Amino acid sequence: MYWNKEIETMPREKLRELQGKRLVDAVERVYKNVAPYRKKMQDIGLEPGDIRSIDDLYKLPFTTKDDLRDNYPFGLNAVPMSEITEIHASSGTTGKQTVVTYTDNDLKIWGEVAARSITMAGGTNKDIVHVSYGYGLFTGGLGAHYGGQTIGAATIPVSAGNTKRQIQIMRDFGSTILMCTPSYALYLAEAAEELGAVNDIKLRAGIFGAEPWTEPMRREIEQRLHISAYDIYGLSEIIGPGVSGECNFKCGLHVQEDHFIPEIINSATGEQLPAGQAGELVFTCVTKEAMPLIRYRTRDISTLTYDACECGRTTARMSKPSGRADDMLIIRGVNVFPSQIESVLMGINEASAYYMLVVDRKNNLDTLEIQVEMRPEFFSDEVRVLENLKRKIAKEMESTLGLSAAIKLVEPKSIGRSEGKAVHIIDNRHLY
Repeated sequence: MYWNKEIETMPREKLRELQGKRLVDAVERVYKNVAPYRKKMQDIGLEPGDIRSIDDLYKLPFTTKDDLRDNYPFGLNAVPMSEITEIHASSGTTGKQTVVTYTDNDLKIWGEVAARSITMAGGTNKDIVHVSYGYGLFTGGLGAHYGGQTIGAATIPVSAGNTKRQIQIMRDFGSTILMCTPSYALYLAEAAEELGAVNDIKLRAGIFGAEPWTEPMRREIEQRLHISAYDIYGLSEIIGPGVSGECNFKCGLHVQEDHFIPEIINSATGEQLPAGQAGELVFTCVTKEAMPLIRYRTRDISTLTYDACECGRTTARMSKPSGRADDMLIIRGVNVFPSQIESVLMGINEASAYYMLVVDRKNNLDTLEIQVEMRPEFFSDEVRVLENLKRKIAKEMESTLGLSAAIKLVEPKSIGRSEGKAVHIIDNRHLY
């Protein structure tokens, strides 16, 4: 077992003291070595000496994805390029790529925190870890890979795609832990069922992340793949997968607080919120060398709790993100998250987990159409059956969302499958 008990079960007072010391060091380093941070602090009259403990964290300015883009590619590095040993970047689909750099020591930290998450899910050096996250500039594949290697497990760098081959590898190699997005796990389950291979696969656990997913989706994945499913959280700007992960009690994701200090803030005001209150998740990197971000706004919506877990860990637990502030749709003044749609559909037997939200604007009024893929065993071309089902889904959606939506039932397997992060939204309002 790869479990740093000294850190993960440390009394909170002692952990806060450790965080404070590391925060002071991190602030001094970025003030000295990162010009944009130095300017941000000087603009508000803040000097490194003003940060004496973790209680002073709120004084520091936020960092956003725009800061990474404005200083593209290496303007937020705190070390010279000669000390950089790995570079990752986002896809850049909504603007410039966000570039993240790592030193040798950063990669060791990454391997350690990812290993902690695998260990929390019961992973040991006897496991065969099947990594179906994408490798390359995306951090998912290599982060999971480093974690598997750190615990001494046999790690298979399968990457994403070629689903039939993935199933064959699972059967032939004896994969025991699957790491991928939850939507791809469901796709793998569907493919394994079609190939009659579910009972030939030795998987016992799955560690899924990179996109929001609901408890009903967890139960479906567990039932169809015959595994126990765990959540893992991370984002490339902080380090990658391993920032937090679930233990076997599955009552929140344990944050690796010796490396990343979490906060919850009010997205509108930036004010820190108390434990248990939902808001935007913010992280400060206190041990990273190459690019230690200060108060980075993740845009993920979550909560934090600080009571000790039944597993013995004392680190803060974040709730499974309910969505992203930038994924939130505002339709006729109502806030809508894709995860709300999923939670309704997972409670309807006739509906599959595959759906698409189409947002449009007609006569200056926003409209929402929810395309729902039916399960094969319930698919019918009988008009009365379909109309009854549409009314049932529409009623549940209106009760959950607080607004009406048009429901369109589509044939099984007509909505595209994703080998990475699932795409659930088509917003046509930008065309007007």
